[in-house]
Amino acid sequence: MLSTFNNSEKCEYNLDDLELWETITKFLDHGLIRDTNTTLSSVRAEYQTLNAWLHLTDRCNLRCSYCYLPHVREDMSLETGYATIDATFRSALANGFKQVKLKYAGGEPLLRFPLIIELHNYAQSLAEKNVLGLEGVVLSNGTLLAPDMIETLKSLDLRLMISLDGMGKYHDSHRPYAGGRGSFADVAEAVDLALANGLVPNISLTVSSRTAEGLPEVMAWILERDLPFSLNFYRENELSASHEDMRLDEEKIINGMLAAFKVIEHNLPRRSLLGGIIDRANLSASHAHTCGVGQNYLVFDQNGQIAKCQMHIRKPITDVYVADPLAVIRADQIGIQNLSVEEKEGCKTCEWKYWCTGGCPLETYRATGRYDVKSPNCNIYKALYPKAVRLEGLRLLKYQDDPEVVVKL
Repeated sequence: MLSTFNNSEKCEYNLDDLELWETITKFLDHGLIRDTNTTLSSVRAEYQTLNAWLHLTDRCNLRCSYCYLPHVREDMSLETGYATIDATFRSALANGFKQVKLKYAGGEPLLRFPLIIELHNYAQSLAEKNVLGLEGVVLSNGTLLAPDMIETLKSLDLRLMISLDGMGKYHDSHRPYAGGRGSFADVAEAVDLALANGLVPNISLTVSSRTAEGLPEVMAWILERDLPFSLNFYRENELSASHEDMRLDEEKIINGMLAAFKVIEHNLPRRSLLGGIIDRANLSASHAHTCGVGQNYLVFDQNGQIAKCQMHIRKPITDVYVADPLAVIRADQIGIQNLSVEEKEGCKTCEWKYWCTGGCPLETYRATGRYDVKSPNCNIYKALYPKAVRLEGLRLLKYQDDPEVVVKL
């Protein structure tokens, strides 16, 4: 049995989307979920993986409209890199984590590819020594990807995430080169190069009002290649505030996302949709916090300073030299506060609270000056969640007889 559903909660949750309820009925008919009187009790109280963002360089060959970095010419040294790995594993062991996940980022991390190799080899040795699981991912714009890099990533068991925000002009309007030329053609070529060499990249797609209408076309391109993807909403920052046409217009975002959902419906993927189909929401499992900030997340800058979130990388809380950086991060009451959804005004009685958890705390604070209220994008989320659950239901029904498909609700 894949999941449970309490039929008595239908009126309480007030989910009146007819298509959603038709899908739930099909779930029940096919045995994919079961009717139960057990109330929600699976809110995750703890995390098993400690995540660390390693800012290998501030340099980048692109000038993305929503970037929060000033692009100074500063790189992480090998010595500092080793210290970040050591600090991460110290905190993992001190706090009882079972696994470490390293995100090699920038700037453009492929500018420091030899450093990635050195650091991940070192991390692998520490993971083996301390009997901890290890996962690694390189967060890249893709433009510098080469066949030898792909082979190295595969040999190190490193995943690759590539940012692609639309087809042609839509991507280029977000992510031009420093000289102004569009980067789409090179990014698309990199994706196909990775696939041709046996590496399936995950696509990270940032949605703004500038690009929302282009979502159906890029979604068709992604699904044609059977690529995992996540759809993330643009977040305004100090360096992007002048781009008024990128701010999230509710009608544009909802219409663009629903049009993309229609494309997905006609080409349903084999993998679950629930983890990354709508911004920061994770519809695959109940949880109380939007992300790992202040819980199980460390962000190391190029100098070994540690922040709570990569968008606050210029506002460090501590550094690699303390015994347990995560303990310092968790105790901080000054920087970004990632509150439980139970503490957010406007969320406590919402039927989606344990899957949405009130949205990105930084975005909420920017719009309201508070962390303890619901997201300014609440209306967008509520309009999309029932449609997303329906899509997953259709996917489950399509592949219900395929034993190779991992289904999760």
